[in-house]
Amino acid sequence: MSYKKILIAVDNRENSMNVSRKGFELAAQLQAEAALIFVVDKSKAIGNPDTGIMPDEALLVLKKEAQEALDQLILLNNQKKETLKFMPEGLPKETILKIAANWEADLIVTGMNGKGGLSLWVMGSVAQFIVLHSPLPVMIVPNR
Repeated sequence: MSYKKILIAVDNRENSMNVSRKGFELAAQLQAEAALIFVVDKSKAIGNPDTGIMPDEALLVLKKEAQEALDQLILLNNQKKETLKFMPEGLPKETILKIAANWEADLIVTGMNGKGGLSLWVMGSVAQFIVLHSPLPVMIVPNR
């Protein structure tokens, strides 16, 4: 199978630099198109009415953080400013798979968030979900 479109799933965790670097390197080697995805997790936009921060305002902050993270990863990886970026709102697990299907990606590159053992089993993992449910090949970049 040839990989022509590689979707690189990142967030604001430290490992995202490593994930994006590996994804962009692979895309360059394969002469494939690469796109970044940062899912704005709406479940984290709870706000704090006691301090005057409403959920809509919290969501705007999350969107701004996502945009800044994507722009920074593009810059640090010496990519073009026009690099395709997806910033959908939703739950990361399902949204990454949905965007991969809609964009017709051939491969998903993602990273582990550093959880292991019992916490991985109890809490679940976006990477674990993607590996188990993706109809596409998935490349996991370890957190090292």
